[in-house]
Amino acid sequence: MSTIEIQSLFAEHGIKDTGNRLLIARALHESGQPLSLLELEAILGTIDKSTILRTLNLFRESHLVHVIESGDGCTRYEICQSHHHDDDEDEDAHLHFFCESCHQTICLSDNHIPQIELPDGYVARSANFLVKGLCPKCAKKVR
Repeated sequence: MSTIEIQSLFAEHGIKDTGNRLLIARALHESGQPLSLLELEAILGTIDKSTILRTLNLFRESHLVHVIESGDGCTRYEICQSHHHDDDEDEDAHLHFFCESCHQTICLSDNHIPQIELPDGYVARSANFLVKGLCPKCAKKVR
């Protein structure tokens, strides 16, 4: 994703573009998988943890990133492909897979979270659907 494409995403989501925000968004996009705060800190090196966390919170509030509670108790972040920026609707909500061996969290973008009917009075704010098991690489090692 080019700087211009990231800047365009920021404009769509009402986010002012700064150097640090561009670097963080690029790292999330280029990773190809959801990243934790510590992983982002290791990748970025020159940006302190508090700046990364503030930026991730801004991205979350602006619906630019998904927040995923992964199978290892860690919160991970990924760029959201949703086109809804002003409300809680997210047509990009999809499943994630956590490998219990290599501890990778993988997006299953083609598998959307199913519609859940809640009892009267309940209001859903978000959903996190995580499948745990072995990724193909780790499954081969077990055989």
